[in-house]
Amino acid sequence: MNVFINDIPLIIKKSSEKIFKHKYDLVLGKDDQFTSKDLVGDVLIRDVDSVLIDRLVRLMEVKKLKKLESLTLVTDKKKKLIEHLKDQFKIIKAAGGLVVKDGKILMIYRMGMWDLPKGKIKKSEETTLGALREVEEECNIKVAITGELPNTWHSYAYKGNKILKKTSWFTMQCLDDTYMKPQAEEFIEEVRFMTPDEVLEVLPESYTSIQFVVRDYLKAMKKG
Repeated sequence: MNVFINDIPLIIKKSSEKIFKHKYDLVLGKDDQFTSKDLVGDVLIRDVDSVLIDRLVRLMEVKKLKKLESLTLVTDKKKKLIEHLKDQFKIIKAAGGLVVKDGKILMIYRMGMWDLPKGKIKKSEETTLGALREVEEECNIKVAITGELPNTWHSYAYKGNKILKKTSWFTMQCLDDTYMKPQAEEFIEEVRFMTPDEVLEVLPESYTSIQFVVRDYLKAMKKG
């Protein structure tokens, strides 16, 4: 489960998984005392329970921890902790695509950020069909799904509710971009195919969840 709270990655791992402590700037135990000011860089916390995860999520939501790069929580009850986390939010489902044409990736520019086309799935709509519809509507192109990418979850507040949006991501092939244009109603200003190097150049101006999806795709392409 790839969760992003205030654009900060929250990673939950099982106690049995390999942990490389040298990769973290700070390693804490459940009973260690800390404040929001201590959470700097990549932080690992061991033996996390539901009480502690509630405290940490509140800190991430309220304090806007600008110096925190990522937060990894280790627990022997991973599934139970994930369900507890989900229970704190209203779940909304969305889907989107990483569209490829001639080795280039389609990026959109929306509200000051480089993004990937995506949107909410309609009730009773299949995830794949919702992903195709959103990409085609936002960019005015025709696409076909070619594979899957990791899901992302990100939180935000809306009308007093805590929302956790699950976005299902797919790789897509562009079939026709003859009439490609940005969907103004969705505040999209630009739609552009970029080389992988160009994408990496603008990626710092993207949300962390988008960076995660793009880097996962590029990593897979290198291996392939």
